[in-house]
Order: sequence, then structure tokens, then C-alpha cells
Amino acid sequence: MKNIHRFLLIFIFIVSVSPAFASGDKHDENTHQATHEQEKFEPGSFILGHIADSYEWHVLSVGDFHFTAPLPVIVYSKSSGLHVFMSSEFHHGHEIYQGLEIAQAGDYKGKIVEIVNGKEIRPLDVSMTKNVIAMLTSMFILLWVFISVAKSYTKRKGQAPKGMQSVVEPIILFVRDEIAKPAIGEKKFEKFMPYLLTIFFFIWLNNLMGIIPLLPGGANVTGNITITLVLALFTFVITTINGNKNYWLHIINTPGVPWWLKFPIPLMPIVEIMGVFTKPFVLMVRLFANIAAGHMIIMAFVSLIFIFGQIDVSLGLGSSVISVLFMIFMNMLELLVALIQAYVFTLLSALYFGMAIEEHH
Repeated sequence: MKNIHRFLLIFIFIVSVSPAFASGDKHDENTHQATHEQEKFEPGSFILGHIADSYEWHVLSVGDFHFTAPLPVIVYSKSSGLHVFMSSEFHHGHEIYQGLEIAQAGDYKGKIVEIVNGKEIRPLDVSMTKNVIAMLTSMFILLWVFISVAKSYTKRKGQAPKGMQSVVEPIILFVRDEIAKPAIGEKKFEKFMPYLLTIFFFIWLNNLMGIIPLLPGGANVTGNITITLVLALFTFVITTINGNKNYWLHIINTPGVPWWLKFPIPLMPIVEIMGVFTKPFVLMVRLFANIAAGHMIIMAFVSLIFIFGQIDVSLGLGSSVISVLFMIFMNMLELLVALIQAYVFTLLSALYFGMAIEEHH
């Protein structure tokens, strides 16, 4: 068993560091005249390239050889209409296809643009990027798990849980008893349980999938601020819709506060209204920053090997031992962070719901 664990750790390390050899992406593949400056390892672009979204699923690069899974590109341009093709037509971003290309610099770097009169124009882009595919995969996994568990409850009514049901049930009870009930209350928590369970499992599963370097893992879904923005907006909308009279009274006319903080300048209402919007903002940034930072730290340890290797090969080999040990430690820590961030996001959402529906005492 120990040998299997060692093999898996070595394999994960090889797959995670292999893209650093992809010097071919920085070259003109038609000339094959690479200079020393072009081959120089750039840790910044290497790290950001791994946490950023992309139109292809990169698996392995060795020199000019790239093993990637192309993804569907779906773009609508006002001038040329609808374009549907695979991202492999761009040849890793080196070629123009149907008047479209992947911008290499500027405001739209890494995005599909159309060149019109010498200017880069961003068309309507609904392509199936790496993050989209990873997110849909996690959604299908969750649907499969919960539908199968729901069927087990129907078939095995009154019996002890078995199989997947026995794995999921303790987690569901934890969310109910340790998050929903204490934060929302014994009487009204059931209304919010479907949402709380959904975001808990969605965030947790995508955090775990982001650690796995193999398909369909390796995507930075919860480390993408647009994804965390949408999750935070869901919490904001549910909180706002369910806010009762007492909730809005505390925002507009906070009881127990001196009148001179409300009139003639409504300082406290302004502060409270700002709090309504800063709460989902905190949710968004907290999840995004923690997950993205974890990926960046791991990639930074990978980068150290090649930074020292450029100075001296033996120095690079020596530093690789320390870097690999720290990478293994960070990956183990990421397993804990994946669960903690799902718990924190769900707990804060439940607390916001509890404050919105709390009755006047």
C-alpha cells in the first residue's frame, strides 16, 4: 500500500511540473530558431497560466510536443456571424482561424478576439472553456450522487444507510445540525437547506477536483472570481428576498443608536446599507483568494526548481528535493482547505439568512 501511495505522489509531481518544459509556446514554431532569452523560464507567466482559464485542457508538454484536449469554441461576431469549431484550430494560440485569434497581450490577453480595421474587438464568447467543462462535470457528479442517494432512501426506507448513502448522510446531517440549525434557527432552517447543501458540496467537490492534475481535474473553478461572484450573488439575492421587517428596520433605523448618528446625516443607515453589499463581497473574495493562493503557492514551489536549475543544474536538482516535500505538504494542506472553505462559505451564508429572518425580541 505504501508503494502505491509513493507511486501516486511521484506521478502527481511529474504531471504537475511537466508544463514547465513547454518552451515551445514561447517560440515561433515555424522557424525553430529559439534563442536563450526565449527559452528562459518565466515563473510569473507559468503560475498565472496554470490558474487562468483556457480554451484547451493542457495535460503535458515536452519541448514542442503538447498533449492537450481541445475544447469547443462558440463565438458570435457581428461582422461574420456564428463560429463553432474546436480550439485545436488555433494551434495553441499561434494561428488565426476564421478571422479569430487568441490575444497574446493587452486587455484581452488569453481571450478570443477579432481583428477589425487593425483593432482587437471582443466578440460574444460562450465557448466551453476548461473551467466551464470542469464545473459541468462537477454538477453531473453531484446530480448522480444525490439522485442515487435519494433513490436509496426511497427503496430502503426505515433501513440503515448503505453504500453512497452511508457516505453522504453524515455530511448532510453535519450541515443541518452544525450549520443550518444554529445559524438560522430550529423552526425555519429547512427552507434554506437545499441551497446550503448545494453550495457546500459544489464548493467542496470543485476544490478537490482542482487539486487533481489529471482530467477532469486541475481546473481552477473556485479560484476564479467570476464563479465566486455568482455564488455570492445567490446568497445576496436569497438574503435580500427573505429579509423581514425587523431586518430592514435595523438597516434603515437601527434601534439603540443615538439620534445624532441618524439625523441630519444618516451615518448609521449608510454604514448598514454598505454592510448589505460588503457581506457578499467578503464571501466572493475569501473563497477566490484562498483557493487561488493555494494553487499559486504550489506552482511557486515548482518554479523554484527551474529557477535554480537555470543558475546551475546541480542546484536545481538539489532544490527539487525541498520543493517536492513542500509541494506534498501543500497538497495535503489543500485537502483540508478545500473542506474548510466550503464550510466557511456555507456557514456565513447561513448566518446571513439567520439575520435576515430573525424576529424582533
